[in-house]
Amino acid sequence: MILALAVFVGGVIGAPARYLIDEVVKKWFGAAMPWGTLAVNVIGSAIVGLLMGIASREALPHVVLSFAGTGFCGALTTFSTFSSQTYKMLADGSTGRALGDIALNLVLGLAAVGLFYQLGR
Repeated sequence: MILALAVFVGGVIGAPARYLIDEVVKKWFGAAMPWGTLAVNVIGSAIVGLLMGIASREALPHVVLSFAGTGFCGALTTFSTFSSQTYKMLADGSTGRALGDIALNLVLGLAAVGLFYQLGR
């Protein structure tokens, strides 16, 4: 029951964090590209990578992993929004922007996991 509560609390924090980050990034960079979605996905990937790195050298309590990884990062990151935004760009004929968005999310997400994994070790 405590793990479920940890996931819930992490999600309660992660969901509004996602919204706020998205809004701030839109104000800074505009809405022509879904920069906010990219930002939350990279931030979430970095956090997960850091957790993985720390867990590779020392035991992390399951409650921490449930709260931060599953709850917070699960609510913060958003594959469904990424997919729907990319589909809309494709449907609107913005193939180049869509492919750029796919590449940025994949490359920066993997880079964030790898970098922060190493930092956590």
